[in-house]
Amino acid sequence: MTTDWMAEYQRMARGRRFDGLSRPPARQVASPPPLSEAEICEAEAELGIAFPDQYREYLLRQSAGGAVNRLCRSAAGWGWHGDSSTNYDLLTTDFPHPSSYRAYEDELDAREPLTQDFSDHNAYRAAWEQWDAEYGVFQERKTSGAVFIQENGCGFSTLLVVTGPHRGSLWFDGRATCDLILPLNLGRQPVSFTDWLARGSMNLVSW
Repeated sequence: MTTDWMAEYQRMARGRRFDGLSRPPARQVASPPPLSEAEICEAEAELGIAFPDQYREYLLRQSAGGAVNRLCRSAAGWGWHGDSSTNYDLLTTDFPHPSSYRAYEDELDAREPLTQDFSDHNAYRAAWEQWDAEYGVFQERKTSGAVFIQENGCGFSTLLVVTGPHRGSLWFDGRATCDLILPLNLGRQPVSFTDWLARGSMNLVSW
């Protein structure tokens, strides 16, 4: 059965919340107060995930935002304010290690439709649009099970993994320039949320 990639991409894209949550707040609160245990439990239940321990402790003891995108309740439900990239429909799916999809990415790149392979421009356009939609689905799936926890400027972001074997680890989304999602490391070990807060992504990523 042939996949309608354009329909699949449209369905998947709906998992990103382009509503009040995705727009930056009119007045930035530098360090909003912590959340209560009841609020955190409500957010976890609604999102279908359990926050990694150190992030959960941060929400409970320090702040609901501050150095990270603010977790709050809006008319759309619980989510991260100012973030339009997290795919909420994929939060419960395990985050994939980049090595798990490298072969598929190479194969997908290799079969990009080329104009010289088509005698009819409309046929080429239809094939390319399906390929482009498949590529879009693939890019969405790269960040399954992860929250875009901090914007780093120039199209870069920091990811906090919330689902799967890499839960609690932090990654750097460098796709804006190098097309890679890179692990943040400290002493060649996955960095903890607390250590990341103290040092920042740019000091922990190896290009």
